[in-house]
Parts: sequence; C-alpha cells; structure tokens
Amino acid sequence: MQREADLYPHVKAYLEAQGYRVKGEVGAADLVATRGDDEPVIVELKLRLNLTLYHQAVARMGVTDLVYIAVLKPTGRNARRALRDNRMMCRRLGLGFLTVRKDGIVEAQCDPGPYAPRRNKQKRARLLREFDRLEGDPNDGGATRHGIVTAYRQDALRCAIYLAEAGAEKGSIVAKATGVANATTLMRDNHYGWFCKVEKGVYFLTPQGQQGLVDWAGSLG
Repeated sequence: MQREADLYPHVKAYLEAQGYRVKGEVGAADLVATRGDDEPVIVELKLRLNLTLYHQAVARMGVTDLVYIAVLKPTGRNARRALRDNRMMCRRLGLGFLTVRKDGIVEAQCDPGPYAPRRNKQKRARLLREFDRLEGDPNDGGATRHGIVTAYRQDALRCAIYLAEAGAEKGSIVAKATGVANATTLMRDNHYGWFCKVEKGVYFLTPQGQQGLVDWAGSLG
C-alpha cells in the first residue's frame, strides 16, 4: 500500500460488513458511512500517524461523534509502543482508531467515545514524593545541559561534595553529615560512576565524580 487511497477499499469492506453504506471523498471527509438512522461515521485515512491526521479528525467531530482515524498498521521495533501511545491519544480525544494490515485486514484499536481516565494512585504518590525530595527548582521546566536533576542526583551531589572536602570517609559518617540516609547504598551502587570503594564501608570520589561536581554545580537549588 503506497497511497492513502489504497486503504480505502479495506476500510470500506470492514464497514460494509457491519451494515453500513460507504462512500469516499464526501465533502472534506475521506470516507463517510451511514446505517439507517444511526449517527454517521467519518474516517480520515493516512498511511502513517501524524499531527495533520489528528487535526483533520478533530475537525470532523463538529459533524458527528463517530470519527475514526485509519492508518497502515505500524511495524518494526517501536510498533507496539506507537499503537499504545496513539490508542491512548485517541481515547483522550474521543476518536476511534483503525489499523489496516498489509494483508488488508482491518483491526479496531479503539472506538469513539468519551474518555474516563483512571487515576494511578501509585504514580501520583511517586510524583509527589519526588517533588517533595527535590530541593529548589533546578530544571526550569526542562533538561539542563547534562540532563534532568532528580532528587537521587541531588543526594549523590551532597555525598560527592562532602567527600571532596573531607576526603575518603565511611558511609555512615557521610550519611550523618549530609542528611542522605542511604548514603552508603548510594555510593556502593555507584550509578553515576562517581564513587570508589577504598576499603570496607569507606568511599571516595573518582575523577568522574570530580567532573560531576563541575557539571552539576548549582543543582542543589
């Protein structure tokens, strides 16, 4: 399928199997389907998902509540994620989402309808914990030059700053001096490559850690 028009006969057959009368290029719509006194169905066709397709579909919602987008089904490594993300987008917008496989089979990813989001209490709690732990507002709503400053990164910086001033030290002492309760675990796990173990329970900065103090200066709010 090389053209949007190549999708049309497959979507038409899919709707006709459900008792609809289908015609293409009616007014501004790619496809219109009617069935008795039911609300008309409009389908906007594109080979690939893009913002223009969503703009067109949302505009058609001024005519009917039953608006679908239809695209060639994504393939490849990121196909599953693309389907999931666009299914979620369609549900939020109240749109239906059809995909057409290369063999012509049409699959309904979701149907039009009002969106009723389910709140994820665990994600909300994690978000608020991170908000409370993050000191200041170091990210200005976006990424810094070296990346996003997280509460974990700030804890690592507190440990690194202490070691830079005090020299090699026991994790328990670093924890007490910095207020980072998990300092020993943080330095042992060493996610950023900033710390090295000098002896049992004693840690110091690596050259990477010294550079980290330069790169992330001012990230403690």
